[in-house]
Amino acid sequence: MAIDASTLQLGQSSALPASPEEARLDRVPNPHAGTRYLARFTCPEFTSICPVTGQPDFGILVIDYLPGQWLVESKSLKLYLGAFRNHGAFHEDCTVSIGMTLVDLLEPEWFRIGGYWYPRGGIPIDVFWQTGEPPKGLWLPDQGVAPYRGR
Repeated sequence: MAIDASTLQLGQSSALPASPEEARLDRVPNPHAGTRYLARFTCPEFTSICPVTGQPDFGILVIDYLPGQWLVESKSLKLYLGAFRNHGAFHEDCTVSIGMTLVDLLEPEWFRIGGYWYPRGGIPIDVFWQTGEPPKGLWLPDQGVAPYRGR
């Protein structure tokens, strides 16, 4: 599968989208389709806006997936995640909608996302979503984010 690089955001000047709906996620062919491996993206400075108060929310996102035919292109993922900066949504909605969007785009063999959010109102909210049981034999390291203790 050849890649038409001119259709990707990679290597081109790209402005931060104003919202997740305006963002464009790019996918590229997986050169190791059929090989079982885990791809991980960690976003340690994820931000969104509380839809009620308008105050910023901060979290760490860890995205793990077993690719099928497609990989997410990392620059487009960075821009997509950055587009949440001014997006008003609850922690649960941000985490799960990101996961569902990536699953729809990539059609991975398996997917999980962990949203580790800093406290809002004194209570941290962590959100986890996955597409099913992890495949047997897939090396699945811990997501590496400690339970909340003043992260």
